[in-house]
Amino acid sequence: MTISAKWRTWLLYAGVAAVVAYCLAPFYWMLVSSLRRTTDIFDTSLLPSPVSFENYRAVFDPSQGFGRALLNSLIVAGITTVLALLLATFTAYAMARLEFPFKRLVLTLIIATSMFPVVSIVVPLLKLFTNIGWINTYQAMIVPSMSFTLPLAVWNLTTFFRQMPDELEHAAMIDGCTRGQAFRKIIIPLAAPGIFTTAIITFIAAWNEFLIALSMTNKPDIQTAPVAISKFTGATTYETPFGSQMAAGVLVTIPLVIMVLLFQRRIVAGLTAGAAK
Repeated sequence: MTISAKWRTWLLYAGVAAVVAYCLAPFYWMLVSSLRRTTDIFDTSLLPSPVSFENYRAVFDPSQGFGRALLNSLIVAGITTVLALLLATFTAYAMARLEFPFKRLVLTLIIATSMFPVVSIVVPLLKLFTNIGWINTYQAMIVPSMSFTLPLAVWNLTTFFRQMPDELEHAAMIDGCTRGQAFRKIIIPLAAPGIFTTAIITFIAAWNEFLIALSMTNKPDIQTAPVAISKFTGATTYETPFGSQMAAGVLVTIPLVIMVLLFQRRIVAGLTAGAAK
């Protein structure tokens, strides 16, 4: 390896390290702050001294209702992911296989709907849900969340289905399968990496949603984790519990990190599947 090649390699590694450090720095500081005592919360040292778990004990104080909020987040994100994935799979397959006028325009409109800022739809939805009695219900958070998760899922899966050759269905139909059976027995198993990747992305988006959940709920027993964190109270009315909020942020982030680490091979396979076809 020449000197110039070594320098390029080192520069590549340095660039990757810089990007990783930049991305992980906020999470690292959140973790360190969560392990500080309340009296040391504004300390600027890189490591907590001494290490304290009082913030984590405060998070699970019954008065905070954080355990219930985590369950609510799991319910909302889980149902949103299942519904979005179910609808997106059939829609994306139709968009990839069927020919009809203005198909490209329809697909463009689908992805364009996810680009509207959430704040622009909150007020009309709040009025609508108030009139039909949906405030403080799971569906008041699930249905609006699908307005940005479903278009994303349709776009991802349409691109994936387009990479799969039509001959797969034709061969299955020659062997006696109907188009529905070919879709269920051939296409869906082969599309599993792309579907799995889309499910992960959809779940993360629904899990982190804040504005809709904040606007559609005002009862603690129905609020999701991001909303519960924003409403943590300190020892006094005017005290902001930064330590407890940092600890809760760590607890909310850890499941996502573990999920990505466990399924990173499937995610990478889904993102790159069909690239060489």
